[in-house]
Amino acid sequence: MSVFTMAQIENITGINAHSLRIWERRYSFLKPFRTDTNIRYYNDEHLKSLLNISILTRNGMRISAIDKMSTETINEAVLDIVEKQSPNSNEDQIAALILAMLEFNENAFEKIFQRQVISDGFLKTMTDTIYPFMARVGSLWTTNRALPAQEHFVSNLVRQKIIYHIENLPEPSERARKIIMFLPSGEYHELGLLLAFYIAKHLSWKVYYLGQDVPMDDVAHLHAMVDADLAFSMITTPLKKTLNELFEPITSTSDLNILISGNPMLFESLEIPDSLIHMSSPNALIERLQNSSAE
Repeated sequence: MSVFTMAQIENITGINAHSLRIWERRYSFLKPFRTDTNIRYYNDEHLKSLLNISILTRNGMRISAIDKMSTETINEAVLDIVEKQSPNSNEDQIAALILAMLEFNENAFEKIFQRQVISDGFLKTMTDTIYPFMARVGSLWTTNRALPAQEHFVSNLVRQKIIYHIENLPEPSERARKIIMFLPSGEYHELGLLLAFYIAKHLSWKVYYLGQDVPMDDVAHLHAMVDADLAFSMITTPLKKTLNELFEPITSTSDLNILISGNPMLFESLEIPDSLIHMSSPNALIERLQNSSAE
């Protein structure tokens, strides 16, 4: 059984702590556990229930009415909302994707994803739905609140889709601007890098994709060969070095501009040197590459 704090429940579902406390006092559907020191905690079933309730309340259903509904009725109401693409659909789709992940429900994940692609296109689906979905559940993975199997399950589904769409993009022209993409030594979470690969190729950049766990000397060597216009990398796990020390083999030998992104919680405490340019989101990367292409 997984265990979640109130803060984690708030972050994942979007339901604020004040509402959780009121619902606990007034209604029967929410009864969190308590530690010996009287601190609330929640399990998998609480999380699934609250994800469903978050969808219903965003779409106008009163919590007093939800309290009287059976689990089956709640599930049917949620399914109806998600399939009809509600006005609040982005938050609803993210909640539904988290539910699909927790339940290892590939069919549900596939239906949600395909509806979004048909509605918004692949790139917008990735930047506006899948990226925030991955960020939302990141707190589960980084604190071991989701099973490793759940992480692998959803990561591989998304990975397959990105690779498929990368392969179906046209090749850039011989005059295309060039970007090197890599994860530093010790970094293995490749999804964000693959999304960056898709974005760059979609914008007609020539991508030199080195993948995971790449020594900095290899990046510097490749840059010396191809004279890239930019490099892009990501940090998702705590560092043993400063960013300046980590990228020094490249920055000390060239004036290559390096775009850096990754886990937002890590970047809150990292000092970013002048040699690196922080990309806070996929849309920030899109804007930067578009502007660089126009130069």
